[in-house]
Amino acid sequence: MHGETTTLKRSLGLWQLILLGLGFMTPMVVFDTFGIASEETGGHVPASYVIALVALLFTAGSYAFMIKAFPNAGSAYTYTQKSFHPNLGFMVGWLALMDYMFLPMVNALIAQIYMTSWFPNAPSWIFVVIFVALVTAINLLSVKGTANMNSYLVLFQIGMVIVFVGISVWGLLHGKGTGSLWYPDAFVSGDIETSTLISGATLLCFSYLGFDAVAGFAEETDNPTRTIPRALFLTALVGGLLFIIASYFAQALFPNVSDFNDPEASTPEMAIYLGGVVFKAIFLTAGFAGTIASAISSQASVSRLMYAMGRDRMLPTRWFRHLSPRTRTPIFNTLFVGVVSLTAVFFSLDTATSFINFGALTAFTFVNLSVIAHYVVRRRMVRSAKEVLSYLIIPIIGAASMIVLWVNLDRHSIYLGISWAAVGFVCLIFSTKGFRILPADLNLSGTSRIDESV
Repeated sequence: MHGETTTLKRSLGLWQLILLGLGFMTPMVVFDTFGIASEETGGHVPASYVIALVALLFTAGSYAFMIKAFPNAGSAYTYTQKSFHPNLGFMVGWLALMDYMFLPMVNALIAQIYMTSWFPNAPSWIFVVIFVALVTAINLLSVKGTANMNSYLVLFQIGMVIVFVGISVWGLLHGKGTGSLWYPDAFVSGDIETSTLISGATLLCFSYLGFDAVAGFAEETDNPTRTIPRALFLTALVGGLLFIIASYFAQALFPNVSDFNDPEASTPEMAIYLGGVVFKAIFLTAGFAGTIASAISSQASVSRLMYAMGRDRMLPTRWFRHLSPRTRTPIFNTLFVGVVSLTAVFFSLDTATSFINFGALTAFTFVNLSVIAHYVVRRRMVRSAKEVLSYLIIPIIGAASMIVLWVNLDRHSIYLGISWAAVGFVCLIFSTKGFRILPADLNLSGTSRIDESV
């Protein structure tokens, strides 16, 4: 096929990457999850956001080290494959696929909820079809066109978060909520329990998913070994600050979860309380824009992961490594993800979201372990205090943090994740003919096979 000789095009800059990551994370999700997070944390949502951010910053450091070693598409899949073994890399990539593949479905389901509230008499499935078709069409553009469209949607969300904070300040100064801008109980109070905060951080880790998606665009980024590490940290920091600040003011306005009629639908209640019906309409529009931005970013990311796995013959090569000669994007992968996303009409939101954290936390854990395997075990880079800190201590803390969050997942997530892993293991047995062969395309030397052209 002609697409097999086509390479990904380098056209993304630092802020386009950051906005792609933020689009994946969805800044407005802080309001969608606030009610249930407040219930889970006993009214300490900002504190759990801080814990989750600190844990993920260590993993962001490990991503930065690995992208310098392997500036390829594929992210956690590529790092594990190169640092450990191709078969283990496949399993990590397979579990990451579960995360990335189901996030567009989650966004389609959230969009369906929004649209059904506006048009209750219309069949709900039609909103899933329209939403998926729109997102897929945007992702069939060049990666720069996709990034630009995503940027507008993310900036709209950030603007709405800023507006929320401004109105919250006015409301608190006029006696709403706690009636004070100073509310330290949102972070620390006498009845706070560490286990509760960690459980809340596990729940809110879902909000941070996406900062790692930046690494998947390495082959479409100018100077990736410099730009990607900066983008990773800035995406996590900017997203984390947005979540912490927004949740702080939300907590001050709604100090008790009993303030909500329905904690699972906290967004419209907060909007009505602060600004009435008009503000609610604008606020929900920003939330809808968030689902589109997240779906665009997640579909683009999983398409690149599948491209990397197809290039290494871990997935059927004929289709999954194909790039459009015109846009230089993996169009078949994009269409495939779109078709899979349509199955959202058969899933509930709870079922779809339960798939996501298992795969993401597993991938994060192996990124940390890959740093140790590559730099310490293979390259013996522990000759100075800086190397010990960078390549041993930071990834150990990162891996330990991810494991703590992982073991706090709910049972449904673990059972579904194990089932998905079992399917992947069977696929691996067939693709390697019972582990007797390795994929022919693997470049185990670690040298890059990417195009430097723009």
